[in-house]
Amino acid sequence: MHSYLRSVGFSNIDSREELEQILGMVMAQPTDKYVTSEKKNVIAAELDKEFAERIGISVRGEYDEKGFFHLEHYYPYFTGQVVSIREEVAINKRVDTDAYTGMCDDFRIGVSLIFYLQNVIDYIDCNGKNRWNNRWNNRIVPVILSGLSTEGKVLLGNKKNSNININIATDTKQRTQLLAEAKKGNQEAIDSLTIDDIDLYAMVSRRVRNEDIYSIVESSFIPYGSESDNYTVLANILEVKKVQNFYTKEYIYNLMIECNDIVFEICINEVDLVGNPEPGMRFKGNIWLQGLVTFIE
Repeated sequence: MHSYLRSVGFSNIDSREELEQILGMVMAQPTDKYVTSEKKNVIAAELDKEFAERIGISVRGEYDEKGFFHLEHYYPYFTGQVVSIREEVAINKRVDTDAYTGMCDDFRIGVSLIFYLQNVIDYIDCNGKNRWNNRWNNRIVPVILSGLSTEGKVLLGNKKNSNININIATDTKQRTQLLAEAKKGNQEAIDSLTIDDIDLYAMVSRRVRNEDIYSIVESSFIPYGSESDNYTVLANILEVKKVQNFYTKEYIYNLMIECNDIVFEICINEVDLVGNPEPGMRFKGNIWLQGLVTFIE
């Protein structure tokens, strides 16, 4: 049973029979249906059913020659609305299941960003028609990120004035440029980044003696656990929306957050969030990162 079902409002599924009943509803009455011919006489399909606004469960499988659908994979999803990044994206198939992940480098984070690919059928369709190959992997495309969380806390925000915001934006831009140069092998950029990291470590070590760590670190984006697309985030809350799963009647928070200058949305079950989220406060928790890649010609 998928551990992130509770994020989309299914926290009380206790048996395989209940899960199969819900999956049967998804296959019988999908909100959206995506199909493509991947192999001869085989049609790959993905069926999505919304149980709240942009929140639901997706099943993926194949239709055989007789028109019967064979379920291979299912997952809960939350579809974002904001383009979070524009980068080169590499798509890779997972070895343990019929799923794909996207990977890209975003200098604002400093590590490779890996996310679960939501629109697999679009990728299969483009890949089968040779419209997404090595040449396309080097092309910058828009990516809409979103996240599902099973645990989180609301923290107080950091108060900043406009001058501090301007300085932070300038420093971020300079660091991004240095990271881009360092990736190309520029030794001066590498040395400059090393010195900056030493200075930053010294500053944090000095301040942490008298201050709480969350008053020093405004946001963070850190890989979490053994799964490549799981992260621990500390992010500023920009917008808050509360929706209800029409099937289970459970309430879900939809949070628009900003983390390391990257804006995306996450959803979390009301019972799994400690605190009352409001714009200006911060969210701290573990998320499963998902993404929609715009496959364009």
